[in-house]
Order: sequence, then C-alpha cells, then structure tokens
Amino acid sequence: MLPRATSRLSFRWWTSDDVELARALWGDPEVTRLIGGFDWRERLATELELQRTHGMQYWPIFHGDAHAGCCGLRPKAEGVLELGFHLRREHWGKGLAEEAARTVIAHAFGALHASELFAGHHPENDASRRTLSRLGFRFTHDELYAATGLRHPSYSLSRPPHAVSTAC
Repeated sequence: MLPRATSRLSFRWWTSDDVELARALWGDPEVTRLIGGFDWRERLATELELQRTHGMQYWPIFHGDAHAGCCGLRPKAEGVLELGFHLRREHWGKGLAEEAARTVIAHAFGALHASELFAGHHPENDASRRTLSRLGFRFTHDELYAATGLRHPSYSLSRPPHAVSTAC
C-alpha cells in the first residue's frame, strides 16, 4: 500500500526498471553529500528488498510528471519506523520534502500502525533539521551514523492519540 497522493505529489514503488531515476537521484554527489554517499545501484537494490520484505521503502515521489526524489519508511525497531526523504537538487526549497513527509507520516500511523517514528540528519543539514521541527519531531539524542562516521542529531515523533487507520 502506498501513501496517498497530495495536490502536488504522487508516490509509487521503485522497480528494477528505475535505473535512470535512481542514478539521477542517488548518483548526484550533492544529493548524497550529507548522507554519506553510496552506490546508487546498491541503494535501488536496497529499496526493492525493503518492498519485498517489509512492504515499505523510500517511495519515489513525482511533482506532476517530474521525478522529485523519494520519501518513505524503513523498519527501525519494534513498532518504530524510520522516516527519510531525498530530493533531487532542482526540487530543493519548494516545500516538497515536508509535503511528502506529512503524507508518509499519516500513512505510517494510519495504515501501518506505527507507534513511533524516528528521523535523523547530518549535523550540517539545517534544512532537514527545520523540516523535522515543522513536522513535530522532537530531538532525542545524537546517534552515530556509520556512513558518515559522525553523530547525527536524532528525533522522535509519537503516534498521536487520534491517529486513525486508513487500511481497507
């Protein structure tokens, strides 16, 4: 099950045919600079595996017909999912990360019944810090992120008492 589309964004699953989309997003050193950089082929394989094993991934997002990046979830701990988003450079500063994340948060607490969400960011990534703050995440601790070798600020968002399941 996918998060619902917004007025500006739609979500879909990554497929093995998405080589060019994956390369354009994760092959851009500016996009991956603060997340430790990685091989875009491995990242696509990871997303496909997350779909197969957990029914979730960092779903590709589209602004109209344009691939804007990805936003999604991965398991972190029992009842806890990790929220993440990566945007292509040409879509930075348009509010798309926050819009996509709000939809994914509703999906996590509704259809997926998560009790809590975790998120983190590179210490120098002020844009992600501000986005997480606007989304209601609260700082909890600094956590070592092996890909960068740095302690990244880490945040939590608890399931609101009024969260309703959107499962059919």
